Amino acid sequence: MKVTFIPARDLKSKFEVLGHFYSLAVLGKEPVKCRSVLEIRTSDCSQYDLADAVFVMMNPGSSKPLSEQDYVVSLEGVAGLTDALVPTAPDTTQYQLMRVMHFMEWRVVRVINLSDLRDPQSASFVDRYTAFEEETGTTSHSVFSSDRSHQLARHLLRGSRAPIVCAWGVSNDLTPLICRAVTALAPHSRVTGLSKPGEEGKYFHPLPTLQHQKVIWVERMLATLQPHIPF
Repeated sequence: MKVTFIPARDLKSKFEVLGHFYSLAVLGKEPVKCRSVLEIRTSDCSQYDLADAVFVMMNPGSSKPLSEQDYVVSLEGVAGLTDALVPTAPDTTQYQLMRVMHFMEWRVVRVINLSDLRDPQSASFVDRYTAFEEETGTTSHSVFSSDRSHQLARHLLRGSRAPIVCAWGVSNDLTPLICRAVTALAPHSRVTGLSKPGEEGKYFHPLPTLQHQKVIWVERMLATLQPHIPF
C-alpha cells in the first residue's frame, strides 16, 4: 500500500499546533529562546484526551508561537516550568507528524526534544548546546536533565498503548544528548522509531531532504507502528 502525500494546506484545516515557549536567563547574555513541549491536536479533540504518541526530536528548530512570548526563567527555575500552551506556527517537520497522525487516526501527539534550544540550523544548534553546557555547567536546556525528571514524567503521560517514538536524527554530534535520553527512556515500554542499522540510539529524522524520501519516511513509520498492515 502506497501512502498519499497530504499537502500542508489540507493538514492545516485538520490539525492545530500548541507549544510552551520560554527564555532561559544566562548571566551576561541575552535570554536564550526555548520551547519545552509541543502538542499537535485534531481540531475536534478534547483537552482531556491522552496523547496517542510522544515523539522525541532533536530540538524545536524554527518553531515559534504566533505571538512571541516574554516569559524568562532562571537556570534554577526551569525545572519548575508549567506548560502554558499557546497557538504555534507549524513547521515542515510537524507536517510530517500530522501525516502519520492522519493515517493512524490519532487525535493528540506530544513532541519533546533532546534540547529545548530553538535553532533552525542543525550545525549552529550543536555549537550552541555544547557552548551552553560548557559556559553554564548545567544541562538544564534539556528535559532529560536529571533536574527535570518530574517534568519529563509529565510529558510522557500518554494512552496505555501509546508509543514513544524516537526521531532525533543520526548525527554523532548529538551523542551526549542521545545518551541521556536513552537512559531516561529505558524504563518505559513501547519505545520505537526508525533506527539506523548498526548504530545504537540513532533514529532517522522525519524530514529528509528529498520529497520522495519524506513519503518513504511516513510509509516506514506507519509500517513500524502497525506492522500487520502492508504499507
